[in-house]
Amino acid sequence: MGILSGKSTRAARSGLHRVPVWLPPALLTLAVTGTGLSSAQLWRDELATWSAATRSPGDLARLAGTIDAATGPYYLLMHGWLAIVGDSTVALRAPAALAMAVAAGLLAVLGARLVDGRTGLFAGLLFAVLPSTSRYGQEARPYALATMLAVLATLLLVAALRRPGWPRWAGYAAAVAALGLTHLVALTLLAAHALVVLIAWWRGAATAGVAGTAAAGAGDARDGDRPDRRAWRWVVALLPAALLVGPLLVEAGTQRSRQLDWVDPARLDDLTALPGGVAQGSVVGGLLVGLATLGAARLGRRALLPVSAVLLPVLLLFAAGTVVPLWVPRYLVFVVPFACLLAGAALAGVAAPAALAVVVLAGLLGLPDQAALRRTHEWPRSAPVDYVGAARVIAEGQRPGDAVVYSPRQSWLFLDLGIGYHLDDRPRDVLVTEDEARRGDLWAAECLQPAQCLAGTPRVWLVVAGRQAEPLAAVPGAKGDALRADFTVARVWPRPGLTVALLTSRPDR
Repeated sequence: MGILSGKSTRAARSGLHRVPVWLPPALLTLAVTGTGLSSAQLWRDELATWSAATRSPGDLARLAGTIDAATGPYYLLMHGWLAIVGDSTVALRAPAALAMAVAAGLLAVLGARLVDGRTGLFAGLLFAVLPSTSRYGQEARPYALATMLAVLATLLLVAALRRPGWPRWAGYAAAVAALGLTHLVALTLLAAHALVVLIAWWRGAATAGVAGTAAAGAGDARDGDRPDRRAWRWVVALLPAALLVGPLLVEAGTQRSRQLDWVDPARLDDLTALPGGVAQGSVVGGLLVGLATLGAARLGRRALLPVSAVLLPVLLLFAAGTVVPLWVPRYLVFVVPFACLLAGAALAGVAAPAALAVVVLAGLLGLPDQAALRRTHEWPRSAPVDYVGAARVIAEGQRPGDAVVYSPRQSWLFLDLGIGYHLDDRPRDVLVTEDEARRGDLWAAECLQPAQCLAGTPRVWLVVAGRQAEPLAAVPGAKGDALRADFTVARVWPRPGLTVALLTSRPDR
C-alpha cells in the first residue's frame, strides 16, 4: 500500500511538472475577472468607449482629430469587436478580461525565463488576485490591453537578446508598436528596455540580468551575434513604432488641454499613494511593494529588468506630471506585472505552501476592494452614478411626445450617454442641434435659444447631476431660465449620483 501511495505521489508531482507554467495564472485570472463581469454599471469612461466604438470609421477618424486621438486605435479595435458580438456590458468588457488572463500567462513565462518556473508561477498567481487586475480586467478601456502588450514586448525583448535574429526582433517591433497605439504612456517602458539593451551591449546579456541560465548564455555564443549588433537591431526595431505612433503622439499633444483639464500637477505625496492606486487597494499595494523589495534583494543583478520596468515609467511620468497634467495613477497599471514578478521571486525563496498562503492572503486582503469595484467603477466607491435606475424611471413613465433635457451637458459624467445606453426607446433630445458623431466630439451641441427649441413640448424628463431637492433650480443659464419659465415640476426621483424630474408645461403657456 505504501509503495502504491509513493508511486501515486510521484506520478502526481510529475503531472504537475508537466502543466505549463502559464496555465494556472491565466485560468485563475480569467476566473477572477470573469466573476461579476457585468455587475457594476458602465461608468463614464466606458460610456465614452461605447459612444466612440459604435460610430462609423469615418466618424471615429473625425473624433480622433478633435479630442481623442490617443484612444482612437483602441476605439477602432472595439468597433470591429462590437460589430461581431454586440454592445452588451459583457461584450464591451470581455476583451479586457481576456487581455488580463493573457497578461498573467505571459508574466509567468517571463518569470520562468528570467529566473525560474516557481518565480513565474507565483508572480502570475499573485497578479491574478490583485484588485487592480479585476478593476481593469472588467473595464472597457485600453489599460488591460496595454498591460498585456507591455509584458509581451518585454518577453520578446528577452527572447531577442538571448538568441538574436530578425524574426524575433520583428515580433518585438510589432509588440512595441501595438503598445504605443494602445496606450501612449506605456511607451515609457522603453526606458527600461533601453537600459537593459545598453547593459547588454556593455557587458553581455548574462550580466545584464537577461540570460537567467548558462544555457541561455551559450545560446548567445552559438548565435555569434555581438552585443553591439543586438543594440543596433533594437534601435531598428523601434522605427515602426516611431513611424506609427509619432503622428498619434503629436496629435494627442494638441488635445491635452481638453482631455486632461481635470488633472492636477504631480506632487511628491502622489508617489506614496501610487502603490494603493495602481493595485486598487492600499493594503494590498503595501504588501506588493514589500514583497517586490524582498524579491529585488534576492535577485540581485537579475532584478535589473523588472525593477527598471517599474521605477523608470513611474519616475518619467511623475517628472512629466510636474510640468504638464499627466499624473493619473491608472495610466501606470502596466507596471504592476513587473512588481508581481519581483514579488514572485521573493515567494519562490520559501516553501510552496508558505508562498501559496501569501497569495491567498493577498486575495483575502483585497476582497473588500474586489467587492466594491463590482458595485461601481466610480471613484470614490461611495459615490456611484445610477444610470440604470434613472433610465428605468424614464422608461416606465414616458409617453409619446416626451422630451429629455440633461444638465450639465458638457460634463465628464456623460448623463446623455448613460441614459441613452440603457434606453431602447429614448425621448426626443429636444435641445440637440448636432449630435456627438457629426461634431466629432464626445458631447452634442445644444440649441442656443432653448426657449424656442422647447416650445410646444408638453412634458420634459430632466436629468441633472447629483442629488437635487429642487432640480429646476440646479439648471444654470438660458436653459434653466427657459425651463423655469415654461414648466413646473410634477415629480422628482432621486437616484445615486443624479436626479430625474418630470416637468409638465404650465397651463398658461
